[in-house]
Amino acid sequence: MLTDLKTILADTREKHYAVGLFNCVTLEMTKGILAAAEELRSPVIIGPAESLLPGASLAEYADLMLGMARRASVPVALHFDHGFTPELVEQAIRLGFSSVMYDCSMLPFGENLRRTREMARLAHAAGCSLEAEIGHVGSNGSAEEAIAQTVYTDPQDALRFAAESGCDALAVAIGTAHGVYAETPRLNLDCLARIAETCPTPLVLHGGSGLSDADFRACVAGGISKINIFTHNNLAAGRAAHDHWTAERGAFELMPLVTEAVKRETAHHMRVFGSTGKA
Repeated sequence: MLTDLKTILADTREKHYAVGLFNCVTLEMTKGILAAAEELRSPVIIGPAESLLPGASLAEYADLMLGMARRASVPVALHFDHGFTPELVEQAIRLGFSSVMYDCSMLPFGENLRRTREMARLAHAAGCSLEAEIGHVGSNGSAEEAIAQTVYTDPQDALRFAAESGCDALAVAIGTAHGVYAETPRLNLDCLARIAETCPTPLVLHGGSGLSDADFRACVAGGISKINIFTHNNLAAGRAAHDHWTAERGAFELMPLVTEAVKRETAHHMRVFGSTGKA
C-alpha cells in the first residue's frame, strides 16, 4: 500500500528500528525489494535519486513503481531521493511520489532553511512528505576524501532547522559518505547521540553502503530512523547478471536471478535494521 514517509517512520524511534530506503532503477530491483518486504512483513521505501535519472525519467519511474507500491501488502513509500533541482522535486510531487528529498545541504544554513520551508509547504499541500539534509554527507570520488570534507551536523542547528522548516525527516552528517569505502569508516556516534537527544524529528543516515552490520545497529540504537542503501543492491544485481550470463542465456532468463539476488540483499538489511515484522 502506498504510504507517505512521515507515517512509515512514525514509531521507529519509539520501537528502536529503522526503515530502509532502497534506491531502485529497474523492474528487477524493484520486484526484489518489494518481495523481501512482503516476505518479512517490513515497511519499505523505494525510488530513484536525481543522480540516477539518466537511466529513466521521473515520469517513467513513476509509471513503473507507483502501481507496484499501491498493490504491495506492506506499507511502501515512493521517494524521490537527493533532489537538488527544485523543478524536479516539484515534478515528483505532481507525479504522485509520496515522499521527496529536497537537498540544499550545500547552501548556507539560512538559505537551506528558506528553500526547504517553501518546498515543505508545497509537498504537504499535496499529501507528500519531505526530507531535508543539514550538515553535508560527502559524495563522488573517494568516500574517504568526501568524509574529510564532511560538515558534521550541530544538534542545536538540527533542532532549529526541523522546527522551522517543517521537514518530516532530517538527514544528518555523522561521518558517512556516498560511494565505496576503501577503508572502514569512522562514525561519530557521540554526535549522533547528541542530535537524537536534541531533535525529535526522524533522523536519516545517508552513505550507508559499506558500513558493517554492527555499524548499522549502532546507528539505529543511536536514533536513526531511515537508512539509505543503493550500492549494495546495485552490485548484487550486477554480479547476478554477470555470474549467470552465458551466450545462450538472454535478458529474460537473467531477470528472475537478478530479482532474487536483490531480494536476498534487501532482506539481510531489513533484518539488520530491525524492521521485520513491523508492517
